[in-house]
Amino acid sequence: MKVLAKMLLVGATLAAFFWRDSFDAGSLRGARVLVTGASTGIGEQLAYCYARLGAQVVITARRENVLQQVARRCAQLGAQKALYVTGDMATTSDPSRVVKFAVDELGGLDYLVLNHIGRYSFSPWSGDVHHVRGLMEVNFLSYVQLASAALPSLEKSKGSIVVVSSLLGKVSTPFTAPYTATKFAVNGFFCTLQHELAMRSSDVSLTISILGLVDTESAMEKVSGRTRVVPYPAGEAALHVVRAGSLRQKESFYPWYTHLVCLVRDWCPFFRDVIIRNSYY
Repeated sequence: MKVLAKMLLVGATLAAFFWRDSFDAGSLRGARVLVTGASTGIGEQLAYCYARLGAQVVITARRENVLQQVARRCAQLGAQKALYVTGDMATTSDPSRVVKFAVDELGGLDYLVLNHIGRYSFSPWSGDVHHVRGLMEVNFLSYVQLASAALPSLEKSKGSIVVVSSLLGKVSTPFTAPYTATKFAVNGFFCTLQHELAMRSSDVSLTISILGLVDTESAMEKVSGRTRVVPYPAGEAALHVVRAGSLRQKESFYPWYTHLVCLVRDWCPFFRDVIIRNSYY
């Protein structure tokens, strides 16, 4: 019993050490941040999180009228700067233009937060290859362009790239084939980039945040009445992403079940697939 008690004590000590909360909110005060897809949903909540922490924030999306409202709210919440620039990530010239605007207006960049996604339907695969090609442009290729354009500035500041990804980029489910394809591409590319940054001793960190179902208006419209998966709050998801980026984690998971799913996904593929298919109506 004494041996068991000692083992439990050691385990608890190690758990407390590795799981301790070392997030320093003050480290983000004055940080120069570019958030994409910031007009609604998780992106909007990300902008508000950085604003509350006193960062200098540039937000981008397609709709100027909505961006104006979000930027105004960021200023009210405490952002040292709250600027916006419109950008359509389906247009190949816009990612570089958006990064240039942020770098010029802020005098550099400390965080590039990649969050935007294109429109897609929650439905069986229809054979529409054109839609997949367009979604890949927005959800994947523009991420690559934004990161490439921002890296020189991030190298100077020893900054961070934060990629908002999805459990659907780790585990396939029904009715999301085009979206899932783009997220698998995002995870593959940026995991590879993590290796290459480390191999050349770069001071740029790269965080990939794997999110499950979050209660954004867009997500709820798609899955309402069609899934048994419980959604989690967008505000909490955004704070999780901000913290993970600040702590320079390589990979983070929200909510709790996403990490578990990734750990066990290949153990029993038959039962995994049965559970997935029975999670949808």
